[in-house]
Amino acid sequence: MLRRGGPVAPAPARPHRLRRDLRRPGESDRPVRTLGPGKLVIASHNEGKVREIRDLLGPYGVEPVSAAELDLPEPDEIGVNFIENADLKARQAADLSGLPALSDDSGLCVEALGDRPGIFSARWAEAEDGSRDFFRAMQRVEDELAALGPDVSRDAHFVCALALVWPDGESEWFEGRVEGTLVWPPRGSRGFGYDPMFLPLGGEQTFGEMDPADKHRISHRANAFRKLVAALF
Repeated sequence: MLRRGGPVAPAPARPHRLRRDLRRPGESDRPVRTLGPGKLVIASHNEGKVREIRDLLGPYGVEPVSAAELDLPEPDEIGVNFIENADLKARQAADLSGLPALSDDSGLCVEALGDRPGIFSARWAEAEDGSRDFFRAMQRVEDELAALGPDVSRDAHFVCALALVWPDGESEWFEGRVEGTLVWPPRGSRGFGYDPMFLPLGGEQTFGEMDPADKHRISHRANAFRKLVAALF
């Protein structure tokens, strides 16, 4: 339970549940559950991701609070795809907070690298001390592409899976993607993660150069979020 003005009270240990029976809205006879006003946990400790999701939620009357603000732990991401990892994170946050929880699992998929780093996008940035250095991750992507030769395809796409889980265990999920190509050296200091090396298809600015409002109109996260809004609000 939440304590007013304080962190979440300790919850009894329980196994993290990895759901493999997930469905898109409309894939069963059960009506899609709507999301009303009130508090909603953003099940992430990534400040950039939390900031972007807060911006996207702004017009819809919910009160977002991050997992970090509630001192919720980060679960091990043991899913085999973006959707399973998003569901796992949202399910734990809903269990521990007693509130609906929204989680994002996203990553960069580079076609010439067999869609790597994919679900391991954040891990490619991990340093030995546990911190994350995304320039290091971008350099690894560039080095692996360079090793394949000068004519290698630089096509890539970002994927975002959003999972919304209620405390009673009911869930919905939505997926979006955006196509693009990779540039080197990285350009821009906005955004986060691999944004400075990703040039969206038909664009002239990388995600790292774009004004946030412009990115929100075309990003993988925005594409997934539009599906969520259409179904739940």
